[in-house]
Amino acid sequence: MYIETIVCLANSRRPSGRCVAGRQVLGPKFGSWIRPVSDRPTQEVRIREMRYEDGTVPQILDIVVVPLARAEPHQHQQENHVIDPTYYWTKTGTMEWTNVQGAIEHANGPLWVNGHSSSNGLNDRVPEDQCDQFKRSLYLVAPAQLTLVVGTETNPFGTRRRVRADFDLSGHSYSLSMTDPVVEQVYFHRGDGNYSVANALLCVSLGEAFHGHAYKLAAAVITNAEPEQ
Repeated sequence: MYIETIVCLANSRRPSGRCVAGRQVLGPKFGSWIRPVSDRPTQEVRIREMRYEDGTVPQILDIVVVPLARAEPHQHQQENHVIDPTYYWTKTGTMEWTNVQGAIEHANGPLWVNGHSSSNGLNDRVPEDQCDQFKRSLYLVAPAQLTLVVGTETNPFGTRRRVRADFDLSGHSYSLSMTDPVVEQVYFHRGDGNYSVANALLCVSLGEAFHGHAYKLAAAVITNAEPEQ
């Protein structure tokens, strides 16, 4: 067992659990991305496996000590580390908004590769046979403009209400499915429409391949505003 101290930059929904990710906290600096995963084939972390000793779970910008068993990079998800589920996670603090600015990354070009879109998205997926060329699956970016779009979508897998993150970055436009459950809860309570979010950071993740594509996901929206209920 070994430990990594990370600032939590995503705690997004997955079937049967969550996908948590963050960057190493190395004093005043930031290190590599760490994505704690389970040793199940689907790799999601269940709520009971990520709890603090008081029963609460990590929130965005928590500084968290995570007990890990081994590194397990897989295809483009080189950041994966299998958790040791016999230990609690530990919160050691909360990162200030001004400090997290140092974790922002500048994509001087497309996020992974563009030109491949789902029926409702824009530049939101990568063909599975192109994924092996990438050695990372996470970014923290500051989009030029972020709009959260709430509405009902139909795709080959069904019809559902969804929140999308529409934004521009390095001269490229994107529309990505939102998997941040806190943001979903807030905006599902609002009417369908477009909502501009000022001065936001966005954690973007490239998920595992699904039906021939890996999808780019808006895993977290991070702002310095008080969370709405």
